[in-house]
Amino acid sequence: MTRTAAPVTTATTTGTAPAPAGVAAATGHGPARTPRAGRALALDGLRTVAIVAVILYHLHVPQFEGGWIGVTVFFVLSGYLISTLLLRERDKTGTIRLGSFWWKRLLRLYPALVALVVAGLLLWNWVGDYKGASFSAGEAAFIALTYTGNLYRSFWDTTQGVFAHTWSLSMEEQFYLVWPPVLLLLLSLGRRRRALVAGLSVVVVAASAASWLSYRTPSGGSTPDVYFSPVLGVVPLATGCLLALLLDDERVRSFAAGIAGHVGTWVGAAVVVGVQFWITDDWTEHAWTFGLLMPATGLFTAVLIGGLVSVRTPVSAALSWAPVAWFGRRVSYSAYLWHPLVIALLGTFAIGWLGNVWLFAVAVVVSIGAAYAVEVPVEKLRNRAREAHRLVAEDRAARSAATG
Repeated sequence: MTRTAAPVTTATTTGTAPAPAGVAAATGHGPARTPRAGRALALDGLRTVAIVAVILYHLHVPQFEGGWIGVTVFFVLSGYLISTLLLRERDKTGTIRLGSFWWKRLLRLYPALVALVVAGLLLWNWVGDYKGASFSAGEAAFIALTYTGNLYRSFWDTTQGVFAHTWSLSMEEQFYLVWPPVLLLLLSLGRRRRALVAGLSVVVVAASAASWLSYRTPSGGSTPDVYFSPVLGVVPLATGCLLALLLDDERVRSFAAGIAGHVGTWVGAAVVVGVQFWITDDWTEHAWTFGLLMPATGLFTAVLIGGLVSVRTPVSAALSWAPVAWFGRRVSYSAYLWHPLVIALLGTFAIGWLGNVWLFAVAVVVSIGAAYAVEVPVEKLRNRAREAHRLVAEDRAARSAATG
């Protein structure tokens, strides 16, 4: 869950890039229309809604049995935002600097993950067996830090205790090892946007079908292995990439900026919220959940995002409300990382709905503290290093001009 350096706005996300101010056409269809600031803020607000849904799921709050919905929203957001950044860079520079892209993601995501792992190791005797653990503390930490948790959970039916939730981070990072170079290669070979859209559509449909066919009923009501599989995980991520490619087209942007954007916002929001409150805790018992419902939820999430970045509606206004947008921008990644540790440590003391309220509040406070203790200082150091590099480059250019 998914963040990288912001091109225009300062929004960041769980495992995702910041909200862009617009998509420049990478294939010669004219410049992008720059959305109003509120539209970028609406995506930050959407992150807040997603992480709250995930936390409430882990607190076993009724009507929030479908914690996967929040994860799906994060994945679609990630695919859309990252692909938007890649397309804009390709349009501006003619290429995509893969090394720079991967390095920025590592700097943005890894320090906070390392801090969580250190805290988890220190508290392992009290929290390590949260929801079961198949590994020792060191092994679980190694899996988390190498972004391989989804592979261990899906192919070897194991779990990492209090680090188990890092499977989704693994899914994103594996996807972004593959997607940027593939996108760069296809664009360099002159593949048109239509061909890229068609190819990604085939991937989404094929992966959904494969997930349905590979479903095996779990024992004891546990989550099926297919849920953690890269085959299923690629579906919402690729759906977000599809949205970015579509909105890279001037005609699609014009279409979305009209009544279609309003309809998309309301329909997308209604479907995603409707699924959240319709789903029950038996969702793990049905193959169609993984082969149909999850992909469909990702699709309508993309429809919602497309509307949010294209038109101003009451939905985007509500999501753009400053406190909601701030939490999604600054705290959502930290909240995703830290809330299982808080629940594992204090959950036995939380009794009834009042216990869930104070436990949720503690998780939020810890997440805010972690964000400002780890992420903000690292971000400032990154900005200083970037500014120093810029000044050195300008000085070299000035010297070269003076001696030329």
